[in-house]
Amino acid sequence: YAVDAASNGVDAHHLGDCGSYDAVVLDLGLPQLDGISVLRRWRAAGRSMPVLILTARDGWHERVSGIDAGADDYLGKPFHMEELLARLRALIRRAGGHASAELVCGPLTLDTRNSRASVNGQALTLTSHEYRVLAYLMHHRDEVISRSDLIEHIYAQDFDRDSNTVEVFIARLRKKLPPGLIKTVRGLGYRLTAAE
Repeated sequence: YAVDAASNGVDAHHLGDCGSYDAVVLDLGLPQLDGISVLRRWRAAGRSMPVLILTARDGWHERVSGIDAGADDYLGKPFHMEELLARLRALIRRAGGHASAELVCGPLTLDTRNSRASVNGQALTLTSHEYRVLAYLMHHRDEVISRSDLIEHIYAQDFDRDSNTVEVFIARLRKKLPPGLIKTVRGLGYRLTAAE
């Protein structure tokens, strides 16, 4: 899975409010804004992505308040990773068409379920890293994304990272996409926006 992580409730709320996610794993004990408040705000704003609450608080009161706030599932700590993954697969499967699987920016379409991209209906041939860069930009359309954010997203922790490789992937993507979709914001990073 491609994963975005937030270390506090304010950032988690922003990600869930602005991004498109197949599922969310939400901890109740987040600093700044607790998980129940984050979830209530998402649901009040009409955000319908499946949410699995993951927490050390495993009493029935917490389960009831989490589900009443709009959670789709609840898993107490400690847990087995296999169970978490199985529950996520089930949530994604049940959500079916609720979370949008298609992201669009002008003539560019990204099918996140099948990891495919197309321009005006014509399939693009992308490497896995090109796809990850493009998907990250699509999920953050019209936002300026720094090179360091892209590096964090596309590489494993132990990989020898070099910001020049991001520039190479951006250059390759620009050759495959219509002109003007990926803009450079000098000194800040890149922004994906529909061509004018």
